[in-house]
Amino acid sequence: YSNIAIGDWILLQPDSLRAIRLLERKTLIFRKAAGDSVKPQLIAANVDTVLIVTSCNQDFNLSRIERYLALVMQSGATPIVVLTKKDLCEEAEDLRRQVEDLQPGLLVEAMDAREASEADVLDYWCKTGKTIALLGSSGVGKSTLANSLCGMEIATQGIRESDSKGRHTTTARSMHRLLAGGWLIDNPGMRELQLADCEEGINDVFEDVVQFAHNCKFRDCRHDGDAGCAIQSAVEDGSLDERRVRSYLKLLKEQSRNSETLFERRNRDKSLGRFYKRVISDKKKMKDLK
Repeated sequence: YSNIAIGDWILLQPDSLRAIRLLERKTLIFRKAAGDSVKPQLIAANVDTVLIVTSCNQDFNLSRIERYLALVMQSGATPIVVLTKKDLCEEAEDLRRQVEDLQPGLLVEAMDAREASEADVLDYWCKTGKTIALLGSSGVGKSTLANSLCGMEIATQGIRESDSKGRHTTTARSMHRLLAGGWLIDNPGMRELQLADCEEGINDVFEDVVQFAHNCKFRDCRHDGDAGCAIQSAVEDGSLDERRVRSYLKLLKEQSRNSETLFERRNRDKSLGRFYKRVISDKKKMKDLK
């Protein structure tokens, strides 16, 4: 099987241990593969809870958290945002409230991931029979949190104080037994997270924006200066945050573009190329007539 993800269950032939069948997945986390490929890159399967890890330093970014939330919501797993390095930030509680405001009922925990006692607040989601996964950028403390949850040392490296960035502390996906009895899937830090086939997840994260969209004058409203746009009116009267609307429109456009099949993209590019050639040819004819 070429499409197996970490966390998958596979039925094996008893004598040869040859893979017979990939069992049905409960959840599947994927993103668009890097580069021009339109293939999805599988991240993890059968995950119950995803810990979206970000730190209370320069890495903190609400739009990035919304991107991760859309990915997790699309997969069917439960997201929990974990804010690390709270000991290095005086505004940790304010940052936690900002993240909580992104979605009603969103679970957000702020902690010093080096302290196993603080990580105990996550034990409910780490019990026997449960699988959790860690997602986040490089240098935010995923491996440190994994150490506390698993009671074992997973190699970590420091970050540069100048920009709060670090090298990837994990180079491959791996599974580890949790102290509470479940399993943890550790993932490399993600420099790029492109969404594809994720419209449902995006709409779940931005439910407040979507509700206003239903009141737009035209069904095909692009929410970008169109007449009768309820979203733009809500931004103007303060009912919606402009940053949040920009994030919503950006992710919708991105996932739509990335969800195109290779055939559709090639046909679109060929048609565009023919159009450009025709325009250039027409301009040349007009110039010759003059």
